[in-house]
Amino acid sequence: MMSAATSIEGAQAVGRNRTGGKSTPASYRISRTERIAHGKAARSAAPLESLAGFEPSSTRADPVSLLESQAQSRVAELVPIRHGRMLVSPFTYYRGAALPMAADLGSGPPSGLRVQLCGDAHLSNFGLFATPERHLVFSVNDFDETFPGPFEWDVMRLVASLAVAGRDNGYSTKERRRIAMNAAAEYRTAMRMFAELSMLDVWYAHLDADEVFSRFSAQMKPQLAKRTQDALAKARTQDSMRAMGKLTTEVDGRRRFVTDPPLIVPVEDLFSDRHSEQVYASMRELVAGYSQTLQADRRHLLDQFTLTHMARKVVGVGSVGTRAWILLMEPKDGTEPLLLQAKEAQRSVLADYTEPAEYANEADRVVTGQHLMQAASDIFLGWQTVVGQDGVERAYYVRQLKDWKFSAAVERMLPEGMAGYARICGWTLARAHARSGDRIAIAAYLGKSDAFERALADFAEKYADQNERDYAALKDAVGSGRIEAQAGL
Repeated sequence: MMSAATSIEGAQAVGRNRTGGKSTPASYRISRTERIAHGKAARSAAPLESLAGFEPSSTRADPVSLLESQAQSRVAELVPIRHGRMLVSPFTYYRGAALPMAADLGSGPPSGLRVQLCGDAHLSNFGLFATPERHLVFSVNDFDETFPGPFEWDVMRLVASLAVAGRDNGYSTKERRRIAMNAAAEYRTAMRMFAELSMLDVWYAHLDADEVFSRFSAQMKPQLAKRTQDALAKARTQDSMRAMGKLTTEVDGRRRFVTDPPLIVPVEDLFSDRHSEQVYASMRELVAGYSQTLQADRRHLLDQFTLTHMARKVVGVGSVGTRAWILLMEPKDGTEPLLLQAKEAQRSVLADYTEPAEYANEADRVVTGQHLMQAASDIFLGWQTVVGQDGVERAYYVRQLKDWKFSAAVERMLPEGMAGYARICGWTLARAHARSGDRIAIAAYLGKSDAFERALADFAEKYADQNERDYAALKDAVGSGRIEAQAGL
């Protein structure tokens, strides 16, 4: 079986080399033939057929206890909102339950073929966004849990999410299996294609919005094709100015964030005047320091803006309770403002279940993972640590709040729509993994037959069963008063 060192192109590309010496990646020192042999040998540790199985062991960690452990480092008053959002459906539970699944995946035999993982690669964590060149592209768009690990973990989380979402949408067993196989098959065939390309060609590969449509529209019914075209057009309207109109208002001639507690709360409404000033001082320090992690030209651009207002914002499902601030940045020339989001980065759910990797801090981990995996990154993406008004140092990553970002409405997808979407996600995940992992070894492990996708489709249904049991356990915990949930937010 290939070791972790020889399975990564760029060796420490998916975890920082802090030795100070210049290392030559091991995978560059072995031939293509040897890399293929390594990939095939990995099947002895994790046969393709073994990916199909999931049986919770008698020592399996209680999923509710795992969720409770995450709450310890979060804003206490927001944690019930997280639980309430998770209880909307088995799929929303799944979105918030990355840690229980990481524990489950970590209990099985890994392939040993390491890549930079998304860590939370469910189908709602893919979407459209704008590149710096103002092209609309499709890619992975959430990296809070990114960490180096076995490539199959991301694919397993993706296919299981398709099965869970398909059940929520009322799809038949046959339809769900076809959808899961579509994702896994597209991953396998794309990885085999990437194995034949040069590293530069892999790095440049991407799916822009028009290519996504042209690639899959022939297999769409006319009504679905029209909805897809409308979605692409809508994505181009999801910019910062649209967000500005929704999130801000004028107060005494000055632009301020609206108040919509507990989802959006200006800093002045959270703290006393003295503490508010401390928070502003910390955030100004964060913005100034974070700018040093940007390219020089982007740092110059950021310098044209000044922080004038900030608010706490509740975001996502699994992220609820982590500290997330939205920042109003006014331009020096009085033209269009800039909206940034500073989001706290906490320990990855994968960190306890795979080999360690070194980063300066958790926000550095998130930014590094995003740069490795994403087709193009936000020009304002960077990180910094700062001591809060409570005296605790926390790591934040910063990005634009809205920049043509758009995610598909999973709950409104018809089976044929989700089948096409699954293929796009599978291709996209393969491209992301091919950038950081040994694509030649992974392609050899996956092979030419459909054994991989059949195994993953079996796993998806078994894990969807487990997800329903875990969802019921969370419901019971709320019903018994063990934990608190706040619905409707």
